[in-house]
Amino acid sequence: MSSIEKNTNANGKLVVLGLDGLPLSLAKRLAASGRFPALARLTVSATEMQAELPELSPVNWTSFYTAADPGEHGVYGFTRIHSRDYTMGLCNFEQPQHPTIFDRLAEKGLRTRSINLPNTYPARPIKGMLISGFVADELSQAVYPKFLLNMLGSDFLLEADTTTGATDPAFLLDQLRKTLTARKHAFSLLWKDGAWDLFIFVLTETDRLFHFLYDAVEEADHPWHKECLGLLEEWDALIGEFLDAYDTLPEPKRLMSLADHGFTRLITEVDVNALLRQMELFKTHLPPEACSELDPQQISAHCKAFALDPGRIYIHAASRFANGSVADSDVFALEQHITERLMSVTYNGQPVFKKIHKGRELYTGKIAQFAPNLVCESVAGFDLKAKFNRREPFGFFGRTGTHTVQDTFFYDSQNAQPQRVRDVGTEILRHFQLTER
Repeated sequence: MSSIEKNTNANGKLVVLGLDGLPLSLAKRLAASGRFPALARLTVSATEMQAELPELSPVNWTSFYTAADPGEHGVYGFTRIHSRDYTMGLCNFEQPQHPTIFDRLAEKGLRTRSINLPNTYPARPIKGMLISGFVADELSQAVYPKFLLNMLGSDFLLEADTTTGATDPAFLLDQLRKTLTARKHAFSLLWKDGAWDLFIFVLTETDRLFHFLYDAVEEADHPWHKECLGLLEEWDALIGEFLDAYDTLPEPKRLMSLADHGFTRLITEVDVNALLRQMELFKTHLPPEACSELDPQQISAHCKAFALDPGRIYIHAASRFANGSVADSDVFALEQHITERLMSVTYNGQPVFKKIHKGRELYTGKIAQFAPNLVCESVAGFDLKAKFNRREPFGFFGRTGTHTVQDTFFYDSQNAQPQRVRDVGTEILRHFQLTER
Protein backbone atom coordinates (compact mmCIF):
# COMPACT_ATOMS: atom_id res chain seq x y z
CA MET A 1 0.00 0.00 0.00
CA SER A 2 1.39 3.42 -0.95
CA SER A 3 1.77 6.09 1.71
CA ILE A 4 -1.08 8.11 0.20
CA GLU A 5 -3.47 5.19 0.70
CA LYS A 6 -2.68 4.60 4.36
CA ASN A 7 -5.44 5.38 6.81
CA THR A 8 -4.64 8.35 9.07
CA ASN A 9 -7.43 7.46 11.50
CA ALA A 10 -7.44 4.40 13.73
CA ASN A 11 -10.99 3.53 12.72
CA GLY A 12 -10.27 3.71 9.01
CA LYS A 13 -11.98 5.35 6.09
CA LEU A 14 -15.66 6.28 6.27
CA VAL A 15 -17.81 6.23 3.15
CA VAL A 16 -21.28 7.85 3.06
CA LEU A 17 -23.83 7.17 0.33
CA GLY A 18 -26.69 9.66 0.29
CA LEU A 19 -29.95 8.50 -1.29
CA ASP A 20 -32.03 11.65 -1.31
CA GLY A 21 -35.71 11.20 -0.54
CA LEU A 22 -35.62 7.39 -0.30
CA PRO A 23 -38.29 5.95 2.01
CA LEU A 24 -37.33 2.75 3.81
CA SER A 25 -40.65 1.07 2.99
CA LEU A 26 -40.29 1.63 -0.76
CA ALA A 27 -36.63 0.62 -0.67
CA LYS A 28 -37.61 -2.72 0.85
CA ARG A 29 -40.34 -3.29 -1.74
CA LEU A 30 -37.97 -2.52 -4.59
CA ALA A 31 -35.26 -4.74 -3.13
CA ALA A 32 -37.75 -7.62 -2.73
CA SER A 33 -38.55 -7.47 -6.45
CA GLY A 34 -35.12 -8.87 -7.32
CA ARG A 35 -34.45 -6.10 -9.85
CA PHE A 36 -32.29 -3.97 -7.54
CA PRO A 37 -29.45 -6.10 -6.17
CA ALA A 38 -27.33 -3.20 -4.91
CA LEU A 39 -30.21 -1.70 -2.97
CA ALA A 40 -30.95 -5.15 -1.56
CA ARG A 41 -27.44 -5.24 -0.07
CA LEU A 42 -28.32 -2.20 2.01
CA THR A 43 -31.95 -2.86 2.88
CA VAL A 44 -31.21 -6.24 4.42
CA SER A 45 -30.13 -4.40 7.58
CA ALA A 46 -31.40 -0.86 6.99
CA THR A 47 -33.39 0.89 9.70
CA GLU A 48 -35.76 3.84 9.93
CA MET A 49 -34.85 7.24 11.30
CA GLN A 50 -36.62 10.58 11.46
CA ALA A 51 -36.04 13.66 9.31
CA GLU A 52 -35.44 17.06 10.83
CA LEU A 53 -38.30 19.55 10.65
CA PRO A 54 -39.14 20.97 8.22
CA GLU A 55 -38.46 17.79 6.22
CA LEU A 56 -36.60 19.59 3.41
CA SER A 57 -33.22 18.82 1.84
CA PRO A 58 -31.35 21.99 2.92
CA VAL A 59 -32.49 21.63 6.53
CA ASN A 60 -31.64 17.95 6.75
CA TRP A 61 -28.41 17.79 4.78
CA THR A 62 -27.12 20.86 6.66
CA SER A 63 -28.03 19.12 9.93
CA PHE A 64 -26.11 16.09 8.64
CA TYR A 65 -22.94 17.95 7.68
CA THR A 66 -22.89 20.09 10.81
CA ALA A 67 -24.09 17.37 13.21
CA ALA A 68 -26.29 20.09 14.63
CA ASP A 69 -29.83 21.23 15.38
CA PRO A 70 -31.23 23.81 12.91
CA GLY A 71 -31.25 26.15 15.90
CA GLU A 72 -27.47 25.92 15.85
CA HIS A 73 -26.77 26.05 12.12
CA GLY A 74 -29.63 28.44 11.22
CA VAL A 75 -31.02 26.82 8.06
CA TYR A 76 -34.80 26.43 8.40
CA GLY A 77 -35.83 25.97 4.78
CA PHE A 78 -34.93 26.66 1.17
CA THR A 79 -35.50 30.37 1.67
CA ARG A 80 -34.90 33.11 4.22
CA ILE A 81 -36.49 36.52 4.61
CA HIS A 82 -34.84 39.80 5.54
CA SER A 83 -36.68 41.28 8.51
CA ARG A 84 -36.09 44.88 7.44
CA ASP A 85 -36.73 45.04 3.70
CA TYR A 86 -38.67 41.75 3.28
CA THR A 87 -36.46 40.49 0.48
CA MET A 88 -36.17 36.73 0.09
CA GLY A 89 -33.08 34.73 -0.72
CA LEU A 90 -32.11 31.09 -1.10
CA CYS A 91 -30.22 29.46 1.74
CA ASN A 92 -26.79 28.22 0.69
CA PHE A 93 -23.39 27.14 1.99
CA GLU A 94 -22.70 30.66 3.28
CA GLN A 95 -25.52 30.50 5.85
CA PRO A 96 -24.65 27.69 8.30
CA GLN A 97 -23.46 29.17 11.59
CA HIS A 98 -21.95 25.97 12.94
CA PRO A 99 -18.68 24.19 12.05
CA THR A 100 -19.08 21.47 9.44
CA ILE A 101 -17.83 17.93 9.78
CA PHE A 102 -15.34 18.84 7.01
CA ASP A 103 -13.97 21.64 9.21
CA ARG A 104 -13.75 19.34 12.21
CA LEU A 105 -11.91 16.64 10.27
CA ALA A 106 -9.51 19.22 8.87
CA GLU A 107 -8.52 20.20 12.42
CA LYS A 108 -7.22 16.66 12.78
CA GLY A 109 -5.52 16.70 9.37
CA LEU A 110 -8.20 14.48 7.80
CA ARG A 111 -9.47 14.93 4.24
CA THR A 112 -12.99 14.95 2.88
CA ARG A 113 -14.24 14.48 -0.67
CA SER A 114 -17.88 15.29 -1.30
CA ILE A 115 -20.02 14.94 -4.43
CA ASN A 116 -23.50 16.44 -4.82
CA LEU A 117 -24.21 17.09 -1.13
CA PRO A 118 -27.14 19.55 -1.09
CA ASN A 119 -26.71 23.04 0.36
CA THR A 120 -22.96 23.14 -0.26
CA TYR A 121 -23.15 25.86 -2.95
CA PRO A 122 -21.22 27.99 -3.57
CA ALA A 123 -18.27 25.68 -2.99
CA ARG A 124 -15.75 26.95 -0.48
CA PRO A 125 -12.29 25.71 0.43
CA ILE A 126 -12.19 22.54 2.49
CA LYS A 127 -9.36 20.14 3.23
CA GLY A 128 -10.20 17.93 0.30
CA MET A 129 -12.46 18.28 -2.73
CA LEU A 130 -16.05 19.39 -3.14
CA ILE A 131 -18.61 19.33 -5.95
CA SER A 132 -21.69 21.21 -4.76
CA GLY A 133 -25.18 19.79 -4.71
CA PHE A 134 -28.64 21.33 -5.15
CA VAL A 135 -29.30 24.28 -5.29
CA ALA A 136 -26.25 24.94 -7.52
CA ASP A 137 -26.49 27.34 -10.44
CA GLU A 138 -23.06 27.75 -11.97
CA LEU A 139 -20.54 24.94 -12.38
CA SER A 140 -17.70 27.46 -12.03
CA GLN A 141 -18.88 28.22 -8.48
CA ALA A 142 -19.72 24.63 -7.59
CA VAL A 143 -16.27 23.05 -7.37
CA TYR A 144 -13.25 23.19 -5.12
CA PRO A 145 -10.41 23.16 -6.03
CA LYS A 146 -10.98 24.98 -9.32
CA PHE A 147 -8.91 22.52 -11.36
CA LEU A 148 -11.86 20.14 -11.06
CA LEU A 149 -13.63 22.26 -13.69
CA ASN A 150 -11.36 20.99 -16.44
CA MET A 151 -11.60 17.42 -15.19
CA LEU A 152 -15.42 17.46 -15.11
CA GLY A 153 -15.85 19.15 -18.48
CA SER A 154 -18.06 22.07 -19.49
CA ASP A 155 -21.06 19.80 -20.24
CA PHE A 156 -21.15 18.37 -16.69
CA LEU A 157 -24.78 18.53 -15.51
CA LEU A 158 -25.17 19.53 -11.87
CA GLU A 159 -28.94 19.15 -11.62
CA ALA A 160 -31.92 18.01 -13.67
CA ASP A 161 -34.26 20.63 -15.11
CA THR A 162 -37.39 19.80 -13.13
CA THR A 163 -39.23 22.94 -14.24
CA THR A 164 -39.55 21.59 -17.76
CA GLY A 165 -39.61 18.00 -16.51
CA ALA A 166 -42.65 18.63 -14.31
CA THR A 167 -44.93 18.44 -17.37
CA ASP A 168 -42.76 16.26 -19.62
CA PRO A 169 -41.95 12.82 -18.15
CA ALA A 170 -39.73 11.82 -21.06
CA PHE A 171 -37.66 14.97 -20.64
CA LEU A 172 -37.43 14.46 -16.87
CA LEU A 173 -36.25 10.87 -17.21
CA ASP A 174 -33.68 11.88 -19.81
CA GLN A 175 -32.38 14.63 -17.50
CA LEU A 176 -32.12 12.19 -14.61
CA ARG A 177 -30.13 9.75 -16.73
CA LYS A 178 -27.76 12.58 -17.61
CA THR A 179 -27.27 13.54 -13.98
CA LEU A 180 -26.60 9.90 -13.10
CA THR A 181 -23.92 9.89 -15.80
CA ALA A 182 -22.45 13.08 -14.32
CA ARG A 183 -22.43 11.60 -10.79
CA LYS A 184 -20.68 8.48 -12.08
CA HIS A 185 -18.04 10.58 -13.84
CA ALA A 186 -17.40 12.65 -10.72
CA PHE A 187 -17.18 9.53 -8.57
CA SER A 188 -14.60 7.94 -10.87
CA LEU A 189 -12.44 11.07 -10.67
CA LEU A 190 -12.54 11.70 -6.93
CA TRP A 191 -12.45 8.15 -5.60
CA LYS A 192 -9.60 6.42 -7.33
CA ASP A 193 -6.43 7.79 -5.67
CA GLY A 194 -7.70 7.07 -2.15
CA ALA A 195 -6.33 10.36 -0.83
CA TRP A 196 -9.25 10.95 1.53
CA ASP A 197 -10.58 9.85 4.89
CA LEU A 198 -14.28 10.70 4.48
CA PHE A 199 -16.02 10.24 1.12
CA ILE A 200 -19.58 11.51 0.62
CA PHE A 201 -21.54 10.65 -2.53
CA VAL A 202 -25.16 11.79 -2.81
CA LEU A 203 -27.65 10.69 -5.46
CA THR A 204 -30.64 13.03 -5.67
CA GLU A 205 -32.38 11.36 -8.62
CA THR A 206 -34.90 9.51 -6.45
CA ASP A 207 -36.22 12.75 -4.96
CA ARG A 208 -36.70 14.33 -8.39
CA LEU A 209 -38.39 11.22 -9.77
CA PHE A 210 -40.69 10.75 -6.81
CA HIS A 211 -41.93 14.33 -6.77
CA PHE A 212 -43.35 14.06 -10.27
CA LEU A 213 -43.76 10.34 -10.95
CA TYR A 214 -44.28 8.63 -7.59
CA ASP A 215 -47.55 7.21 -8.87
CA ALA A 216 -45.74 5.80 -11.90
CA VAL A 217 -43.18 4.08 -9.66
CA GLU A 218 -45.88 2.39 -7.56
CA GLU A 219 -48.52 1.53 -10.17
CA ALA A 220 -47.65 -1.35 -12.49
CA ASP A 221 -50.25 -0.26 -15.06
CA HIS A 222 -49.09 3.37 -15.16
CA PRO A 223 -47.93 4.36 -18.69
CA TRP A 224 -44.55 5.51 -17.31
CA HIS A 225 -44.01 2.64 -14.86
CA LYS A 226 -41.61 0.67 -17.04
CA GLU A 227 -39.50 3.73 -17.84
CA CYS A 228 -39.34 4.77 -14.18
CA LEU A 229 -38.18 1.34 -13.06
CA GLY A 230 -35.67 1.37 -15.89
CA LEU A 231 -34.20 4.60 -14.53
CA LEU A 232 -34.13 3.12 -11.04
CA GLU A 233 -32.24 0.11 -12.39
CA GLU A 234 -29.59 2.49 -13.75
CA TRP A 235 -29.54 4.20 -10.33
CA ASP A 236 -29.12 0.80 -8.69
CA ALA A 237 -26.28 -0.09 -11.04
CA LEU A 238 -24.39 3.05 -9.98
CA ILE A 239 -25.00 2.17 -6.33
CA GLY A 240 -23.57 -1.25 -7.15
CA GLU A 241 -20.40 0.29 -8.59
CA PHE A 242 -20.07 2.41 -5.48
CA LEU A 243 -20.48 -0.58 -3.17
CA ASP A 244 -18.01 -2.63 -5.22
CA ALA A 245 -15.47 0.17 -4.87
CA TYR A 246 -16.08 0.24 -1.13
CA ASP A 247 -15.49 -3.51 -0.98
CA THR A 248 -11.96 -3.02 -2.35
CA LEU A 249 -10.95 -0.70 0.48
CA PRO A 250 -8.67 -2.19 3.11
CA GLU A 251 -9.90 -2.71 6.65
CA PRO A 252 -10.73 -0.97 8.88
CA LYS A 253 -13.50 0.84 7.03
CA ARG A 254 -17.11 1.82 7.47
CA LEU A 255 -20.10 2.42 5.19
CA MET A 256 -23.15 4.53 5.94
CA SER A 257 -26.11 5.25 3.69
CA LEU A 258 -28.93 7.63 4.44
CA ALA A 259 -31.85 9.55 3.05
CA ASP A 260 -32.64 13.08 4.20
CA HIS A 261 -36.38 12.38 4.45
CA GLY A 262 -38.96 9.84 3.39
CA PHE A 263 -41.54 10.01 0.58
CA THR A 264 -45.15 9.03 -0.05
CA ARG A 265 -48.06 9.49 -2.45
CA LEU A 266 -49.48 13.01 -2.59
CA ILE A 267 -53.00 13.53 -1.27
CA THR A 268 -53.04 17.25 -2.06
CA GLU A 269 -50.90 20.35 -1.71
CA VAL A 270 -51.91 22.57 1.21
CA ASP A 271 -51.06 26.26 1.11
CA VAL A 272 -50.55 27.56 4.63
CA ASN A 273 -50.69 31.22 3.59
CA ALA A 274 -54.08 30.59 2.00
CA LEU A 275 -55.29 29.13 5.30
CA LEU A 276 -53.90 32.13 7.19
CA ARG A 277 -55.63 34.39 4.68
CA GLN A 278 -58.93 32.66 5.40
CA MET A 279 -58.33 33.38 9.09
CA GLU A 280 -57.85 37.05 8.14
CA LEU A 281 -54.31 36.95 9.53
CA PHE A 282 -52.30 36.95 6.30
CA LYS A 283 -52.75 40.17 4.34
CA THR A 284 -50.97 41.48 1.25
CA HIS A 285 -50.94 44.87 -0.44
CA LEU A 286 -52.54 43.36 -3.55
CA PRO A 287 -55.07 40.58 -4.05
CA PRO A 288 -53.40 37.15 -4.21
CA GLU A 289 -53.95 36.89 -7.97
CA ALA A 290 -51.82 40.01 -8.44
CA CYS A 291 -48.95 38.83 -6.22
CA SER A 292 -45.87 36.90 -7.23
CA GLU A 293 -45.85 33.47 -5.59
CA LEU A 294 -42.52 34.11 -3.81
CA ASP A 295 -42.55 37.85 -3.05
CA PRO A 296 -42.73 38.62 0.68
CA GLN A 297 -42.49 42.33 -0.09
CA GLN A 298 -46.24 42.06 -0.72
CA ILE A 299 -46.77 41.48 3.02
CA SER A 300 -48.92 44.28 4.43
CA ALA A 301 -48.43 46.10 7.71
CA HIS A 302 -51.89 44.80 8.61
CA CYS A 303 -50.65 41.21 8.32
CA LYS A 304 -50.58 39.34 11.64
CA ALA A 305 -48.87 36.14 10.45
CA PHE A 306 -47.35 34.71 7.29
CA ALA A 307 -45.69 31.48 6.23
CA LEU A 308 -42.62 30.53 4.22
CA ASP A 309 -42.30 27.15 2.48
CA PRO A 310 -43.16 24.56 3.48
CA GLY A 311 -45.11 25.48 6.61
CA ARG A 312 -42.94 27.84 8.66
CA ILE A 313 -45.21 30.40 10.29
CA TYR A 314 -43.86 33.75 11.47
CA ILE A 315 -45.83 36.07 13.71
CA HIS A 316 -45.54 39.55 12.18
CA ALA A 317 -44.22 41.02 15.41
CA ALA A 318 -43.17 44.67 15.62
CA SER A 319 -40.05 43.67 17.53
CA ARG A 320 -38.93 41.35 14.73
CA PHE A 321 -40.12 42.80 11.43
CA ALA A 322 -39.88 46.37 10.16
CA ASN A 323 -43.58 46.58 9.30
CA GLY A 324 -44.79 44.23 12.00
CA SER A 325 -47.85 45.21 14.01
CA VAL A 326 -48.18 42.44 16.62
CA ALA A 327 -47.08 43.35 20.14
CA ASP A 328 -44.80 40.90 21.93
CA SER A 329 -47.46 40.52 24.60
CA ASP A 330 -49.88 39.16 21.99
CA VAL A 331 -47.53 36.66 20.29
CA PHE A 332 -48.24 33.61 22.47
CA ALA A 333 -52.00 34.01 22.23
CA LEU A 334 -51.80 34.37 18.44
CA GLU A 335 -49.62 31.26 18.20
CA GLN A 336 -52.21 29.33 20.19
CA HIS A 337 -55.07 30.64 18.06
CA ILE A 338 -53.32 29.61 14.84
CA THR A 339 -52.45 26.20 16.24
CA GLU A 340 -56.04 25.48 17.24
CA ARG A 341 -57.41 26.62 13.89
CA LEU A 342 -54.92 24.62 11.84
CA MET A 343 -55.38 21.45 13.87
CA SER A 344 -59.09 21.59 13.00
CA VAL A 345 -58.46 21.75 9.22
CA THR A 346 -59.62 18.70 7.27
CA TYR A 347 -59.56 17.59 3.64
CA ASN A 348 -62.27 15.15 2.55
CA GLY A 349 -62.86 14.42 6.21
CA GLN A 350 -59.21 13.69 6.98
CA PRO A 351 -57.10 15.83 9.35
CA VAL A 352 -54.36 17.72 7.48
CA PHE A 353 -51.98 18.55 10.31
CA LYS A 354 -50.32 16.06 12.62
CA LYS A 355 -48.79 18.64 14.95
CA ILE A 356 -47.97 22.34 15.09
CA HIS A 357 -44.60 22.79 16.79
CA LYS A 358 -43.48 25.92 18.59
CA GLY A 359 -40.13 26.97 17.17
CA ARG A 360 -38.71 27.88 20.57
CA GLU A 361 -39.43 24.32 21.76
CA LEU A 362 -38.43 22.51 18.59
CA TYR A 363 -35.03 24.19 18.16
CA THR A 364 -32.20 24.99 20.55
CA GLY A 365 -28.96 26.87 19.97
CA LYS A 366 -27.62 30.33 19.32
CA ILE A 367 -29.57 30.76 16.04
CA ALA A 368 -32.88 29.56 17.47
CA GLN A 369 -33.94 33.19 18.00
CA PHE A 370 -34.37 33.43 14.21
CA ALA A 371 -36.51 30.30 13.98
CA PRO A 372 -40.14 30.47 12.84
CA ASN A 373 -42.71 30.86 15.59
CA LEU A 374 -44.54 27.74 14.44
CA VAL A 375 -43.47 24.76 12.33
CA CYS A 376 -46.29 22.74 10.80
CA GLU A 377 -45.99 18.97 10.54
CA SER A 378 -48.59 17.51 8.22
CA VAL A 379 -50.21 14.11 8.13
CA ALA A 380 -48.27 11.99 5.60
CA GLY A 381 -49.43 12.74 2.06
CA PHE A 382 -50.23 16.42 2.55
CA ASP A 383 -47.60 18.63 0.89
CA LEU A 384 -47.34 21.95 2.73
CA LYS A 385 -46.63 25.09 0.72
CA ALA A 386 -46.53 28.81 1.48
CA LYS A 387 -47.08 30.89 -1.65
CA PHE A 388 -48.14 34.51 -1.73
CA ASN A 389 -50.49 34.27 -4.71
CA ARG A 390 -52.92 31.48 -3.78
CA ARG A 391 -56.42 32.01 -2.50
CA GLU A 392 -57.46 28.35 -2.25
CA PRO A 393 -55.59 26.19 0.28
CA PHE A 394 -55.93 22.87 -1.59
CA GLY A 395 -54.79 22.05 -5.10
CA PHE A 396 -52.60 20.06 -7.48
CA PHE A 397 -49.69 21.59 -9.34
CA GLY A 398 -48.01 18.74 -11.20
CA ARG A 399 -46.62 16.68 -8.33
CA THR A 400 -47.63 13.18 -7.29
CA GLY A 401 -45.29 12.56 -4.34
CA THR A 402 -44.30 14.44 -1.20
CA HIS A 403 -41.76 14.31 1.62
CA THR A 404 -42.37 12.58 4.94
CA VAL A 405 -40.71 12.96 8.33
CA GLN A 406 -40.93 9.26 9.08
CA ASP A 407 -39.86 6.28 6.94
CA THR A 408 -36.41 7.79 6.34
CA PHE A 409 -33.80 5.27 5.11
CA PHE A 410 -30.60 4.59 7.07
CA TYR A 411 -27.90 1.91 6.89
CA ASP A 412 -24.62 1.52 8.79
CA SER A 413 -22.13 -1.31 8.44
CA GLN A 414 -21.46 -0.91 12.17
CA ASN A 415 -25.18 -0.92 13.06
CA ALA A 416 -25.54 2.52 14.61
CA GLN A 417 -29.19 3.56 14.93
CA PRO A 418 -29.46 7.36 14.86
CA GLN A 419 -32.76 8.90 15.81
CA ARG A 420 -32.53 11.90 13.46
CA VAL A 421 -30.47 13.05 10.51
CA ARG A 422 -28.24 15.29 12.64
CA ASP A 423 -27.24 12.20 14.64
CA VAL A 424 -25.60 10.70 11.54
CA GLY A 425 -23.22 13.65 11.49
CA THR A 426 -22.53 13.07 15.17
CA GLU A 427 -21.76 9.42 14.43
CA ILE A 428 -19.23 10.53 11.80
CA LEU A 429 -17.47 12.73 14.34
CA ARG A 430 -17.37 9.82 16.77
CA HIS A 431 -15.89 7.57 14.10
CA PHE A 432 -13.03 10.01 13.69
CA GLN A 433 -12.70 10.39 17.46
CA LEU A 434 -13.85 14.00 17.43
CA THR A 435 -16.01 15.26 20.26
CA GLU A 436 -19.14 17.30 19.70
CA ARG A 437 -19.16 21.07 20.18
